[in-house]
Amino acid sequence: MTVERADFEGRVAVVTGGGTGIGRAAAHALAKRGAALALLGRRRTPLEHVAAELPTQAVCVSVDVRDRDAVEEAFAAVAVELGALHVLVANAGIGGPDVWDGEDRFHEIVRTNLDGTYHSIRAFLAHQAPAREPRHIVVMSSCVARFGVAGIAGYSAAKAGQLGMVRSFAMELAPQNIRVNAICPGWVDTQMAEDRMTELGQLEGRAFREQRATLLADVPLQRITDPAEIGELVSFLCSPAAAAFTGQAFDPNDGQWMG
Repeated sequence: MTVERADFEGRVAVVTGGGTGIGRAAAHALAKRGAALALLGRRRTPLEHVAAELPTQAVCVSVDVRDRDAVEEAFAAVAVELGALHVLVANAGIGGPDVWDGEDRFHEIVRTNLDGTYHSIRAFLAHQAPAREPRHIVVMSSCVARFGVAGIAGYSAAKAGQLGMVRSFAMELAPQNIRVNAICPGWVDTQMAEDRMTELGQLEGRAFREQRATLLADVPLQRITDPAEIGELVSFLCSPAAAAFTGQAFDPNDGQWMG
């Protein structure tokens, strides 16, 4: 066994939104280093596909993070099966534009991305590992928490709200030696990003490939982030090498926001 694999041996990590994209990448990065995984999400089939890929023990729980009681039950079930919890990756989220009509998604987006993060953190804390063991919370925010983007007020508000939540919990939990940090990705090569690019292309009369090229041309590094890169950052933030970091927001966005 390599030192890298032993880093998280004996630890239990929960990844919400663990069936696709960044959540899947985070699960792989943590499992590669020895953590047991609990994959949470609304759709069980993608979770099971990811669990089958992992080299360590993994359990799957179907849950809607908007439902506080269901989240509490899910985390309790994970703790019974895998043991006390060391890592939470609060990644579950939805995107999309606001539509000011009977189908307006503002509140659905905020409830999923912001309320869901809060529910997950509180449930994690109720089943956390003992104080002598390292515990980490990583919240998946977005670069749109850093700057304005037209038409996605719900998503932007939720993602900015997550940063405030991270700072508050970081202060609250520091005396317990629990570290809380956020990641604010830019464009990441996921289905969610593809869906957003498709929506924008339809609005602007461009085919998907043309729209993608147009959007990435405005990114200083002119590339799209690989989900595995975000997974490795999650892993780093849960490692001893990141002991000095709490209440911070990290910006792997290929230069979309520099601050």
